[in-house]
Amino acid sequence: MNQKSQLASQLKMLKLSGILEHLDLRLLEAQTNQLAYSEFLAAVLLDEIESRAKNKLKRLLEQAHMGVEKTLESFDFSFNPFINAAHIRELATCRFMDRGENIFFLGPTGTGKTHLAKAICHQACRKQLSVRFFSFAKFFNEFNDAELNNQTEKFLKKLLKIDLVVIDDFAFRKIDQAAAEFLYTIVDASYQSKSIILTSNRDMVDWLDIFPDPVTANAIMDRLAHNAHQIVIEGESYRKKFMPKLQNA
Repeated sequence: MNQKSQLASQLKMLKLSGILEHLDLRLLEAQTNQLAYSEFLAAVLLDEIESRAKNKLKRLLEQAHMGVEKTLESFDFSFNPFINAAHIRELATCRFMDRGENIFFLGPTGTGKTHLAKAICHQACRKQLSVRFFSFAKFFNEFNDAELNNQTEKFLKKLLKIDLVVIDDFAFRKIDQAAAEFLYTIVDASYQSKSIILTSNRDMVDWLDIFPDPVTANAIMDRLAHNAHQIVIEGESYRKKFMPKLQNA
């Protein structure tokens, strides 16, 4: 085994895949530019750091279960002048998470609520923060499955470890008392320490109707809304922009 092969084997054993991936390029660069030993070492260590950050981002995005990727860069702010782009970009810094604040995206279907929620999730993942994205139905389906299998406590602990929980299409349908109490437990435990993003095409005054008990409903809503950024998006559906083209086609 020559020296290069031995080095590659050692890097694999040490799980330094970032260095291994760029090793040939760095060796050539060192020879061509006559790099100092310290410069060469700094370069290969930076490769490893960047590789690990990239891999972690990939894992965080997979664990978020967001489905189709949506980013702030791909959002068309020009379509809807009612959206405060500066406010959205400030939220995308994720500083709201440091303060345990929540976000509500409210407005008609197709106005960009889910895209913006996913974009902020993407930014959080870039900052190495954990995210879990649910549709309203999926969230309570998973709760029901956990309850049936006596795994409610495990599911709760898993959720409370996550930095940012998102529930899309909130207040889509009514929930029972057990589900309401489970949601209260999460909201209460997260209050002013973890962040929650909700999107909904229903007015907040209508959210109370989904709960079977007004006392639980008010307790949940009071904690959620106390420190929430309420982003109301008006205007027509973005999808309608393409409907005439599709119909003509």
